[in-house]
Amino acid sequence: MTSTSSSVQAADVTFDDFGVRPEIVQALADAGITTPFPIQAMTLPVAMAGHDIIGQAKTGTGKTLGFGVPLLHRVVGPGEEGYDQLPDPGKPQALVIVPTRELAVQVANDLTAASAKRPVRIVQLYGGRAYEPQVAALTKGVEVVVGTPGRMIDLLNQGHLNLTRAQCVVLDEADEMLDLGFLPDVEKLLSRTPAARQTMLFSATMPGAVVSMARRYMTQPTHIRANDPDDGGQTVKNIKQVVYRAHALDKVEVLARILQAQGRGLSIVFARTKRTAAKVADELTERGFAAGAIHGDLGQGAREQALRAFRNGKVDVLVATDVAARGIDVDDVTHVINYQCPEDEKTYLHRTGRTGRAGNKGTAVTFVDWDDMPRWGLINKALGLDIPEPVETYSTSPHLFTDLDIPEGTKGRLPKSAQTRAGLGAETLEDLGETGKRGGAPKRDGGSRDSSRGSARSSSREAAPAREAAPAAEAAPAGEARRPRTRQRTRSSQTGSQSAEAAAPRTADSASAPTTGPSSNTTAVKAENDGAERPRRQRSRRRSRGDAPAAGGDTPVTA
Repeated sequence: MTSTSSSVQAADVTFDDFGVRPEIVQALADAGITTPFPIQAMTLPVAMAGHDIIGQAKTGTGKTLGFGVPLLHRVVGPGEEGYDQLPDPGKPQALVIVPTRELAVQVANDLTAASAKRPVRIVQLYGGRAYEPQVAALTKGVEVVVGTPGRMIDLLNQGHLNLTRAQCVVLDEADEMLDLGFLPDVEKLLSRTPAARQTMLFSATMPGAVVSMARRYMTQPTHIRANDPDDGGQTVKNIKQVVYRAHALDKVEVLARILQAQGRGLSIVFARTKRTAAKVADELTERGFAAGAIHGDLGQGAREQALRAFRNGKVDVLVATDVAARGIDVDDVTHVINYQCPEDEKTYLHRTGRTGRAGNKGTAVTFVDWDDMPRWGLINKALGLDIPEPVETYSTSPHLFTDLDIPEGTKGRLPKSAQTRAGLGAETLEDLGETGKRGGAPKRDGGSRDSSRGSARSSSREAAPAREAAPAAEAAPAGEARRPRTRQRTRSSQTGSQSAEAAAPRTADSASAPTTGPSSNTTAVKAENDGAERPRRQRSRRRSRGDAPAAGGDTPVTA
């Protein structure tokens, strides 16, 4: 495995200098992208030659276009030269595997923007959406497939996804896929692709397990590690790192003040648990902030609604779990707040990497609880942040206001005059035909299961008087089938001949007698309703299975 590790300054180099298709160069220029980042400048010559690559660079430095540009350069779209000569036109020519749904959307959008001048068809395959549109897109024909391993495996097993013509495979954020347990699925997908393929693996961190997988599935890969010339640390130099030791009961107050700092733009608040993310989002909304949430308990439609509202500026605070730590690429995110201490240094890097992207500056604030101090010590040592003992901070601490440029006198509630965002409700919630939606679908009549049962019980009670009043003349003919008896018990007993008649077993003669329809339950119902006319017998707790057989050998029939 060849390893290339150097710092590249590509200020005077353009994408056109690498021989990229003119349509791609023009599409990138229309999007305001003309100069490649270091990872892109180092990757393009190797990738354009068809070699396998392991690309490593800090998050937010342009890895997507590092593999996206050579991938798009290689594929051929309908109507382009060479398309009719393909063995199976319409079968995927390139495959991009990502660990999360949000990252799949982000990568697909970047590839779509870079191929805007070409007829290349790109389809997204990930869970939470209906199968039918994805199957229809694959049937119609695609050139590039971007998706998560789970949904790809499903469509592969159903025969809708055919990877036998995929000449380029990309594993984006491979370390995250290993952490999430996707390695068996990734291996299965790779086994369905041609042996003679180009494989590119990209990630901000490169643990040993990823390198071992690369050796198994890649042919003499080139390991490219790119850094800015004057940025030697593991974190991005444009991100201001601030760490506070905060009390759990005061965090929301501290957070509300940070979100009123001078010059704050879009902000992302990260939590470790789904419950905390939902609670913090509700707290901020109640305090007047335009906030949305992304976590695993939300349906895919709600998650995309929140992310869309965040990109469009309708909400300026996004509260998310680590499901969004990779894949959110919004250029003007100014603040990232770790409401709960990250699990490890990799999570810290990916969370804080949501700001300070594409050369912009950003601020990363981390809250550390008292019981999280050992965890923070490991993160600080691994990343060399030189903040071993975070300063104890409360919502009234003077250094909080000076560190983050918060105006004096700021309180924990956003003033009415500053509440100018439209809010999450202003963004449309799409019906994605979601699979596995939490909470279930509403009933057709709009009611719940309990209410439907209650209405059934009430209707049966209302029907009881009607059965009493039914005339005996409406009895069913003897030839018709006997209606099943209702299992209705009465607490009152009958006296006199009625008791004797009720206690007597049914004989063959009585069994052959015609059974009346509406009046068959009249006696039982009247016995219950006429309790005031007869004394109520104490109910016995022991049930008998039946009386002795009647004379003549007839067997009693019990209810």
